[in-house]
Amino acid sequence: MAVYLHEEDLPEGVLAPGAIAVDTETMGLITPRDRLCLVQISDGKGDEHLVRFGPNSTYAAPNLRAVLADPERLKIYHFARFDIAAVQHYMGVVAAPVFCTKIASKLVRTYTDRHGLKDLVRELLGKEISKQQQSSDWGGPDLSDAQREYAASDVRYLHACMDILVTRLQREGRMELAQACFDFLPHRAALDLAGWPDHDIFSHEAA
Repeated sequence: MAVYLHEEDLPEGVLAPGAIAVDTETMGLITPRDRLCLVQISDGKGDEHLVRFGPNSTYAAPNLRAVLADPERLKIYHFARFDIAAVQHYMGVVAAPVFCTKIASKLVRTYTDRHGLKDLVRELLGKEISKQQQSSDWGGPDLSDAQREYAASDVRYLHACMDILVTRLQREGRMELAQACFDFLPHRAALDLAGWPDHDIFSHEAA
């Protein structure tokens, strides 16, 4: 198992076929303001790839864009809504189809209100991940070893978590509902980018 750091694009041919786990790191939580700094990808075979973008990046990244936009590759996220919006805004591609472990967790782990990745990985896989670097500066000229490990750990366990969550969704008869949520996520991200991040347009209340 290794963590590879790449600048501005993913090398061609480094990922095995099939589903990929995807995460992003940005300068903050407001997508149009806080630039995309890092995209993490894992094919679930043991390695993680980190693609870093500089402050003046054009986000051209043809290899990464092709992988993210590939309609034959499932993308596994934890809180997909944010990552899809960041990729769409900065890279100009819709990174779908989607499986979101956070939504899946909320649909089947109804016995808890702890749906963060750290809690999910601990319960489902018995692994511990650190969130210490979550709020660190991802836009600096260098990434520390701790930042690299944190970024890699965000995609390291998503395939395994998805497998368990799919089994539970099927067991509880909620797979179809989950899939409908996943299919809507690119539209939810588009609403966020278009100016409706906090308003529920399905609500009866006026905007």
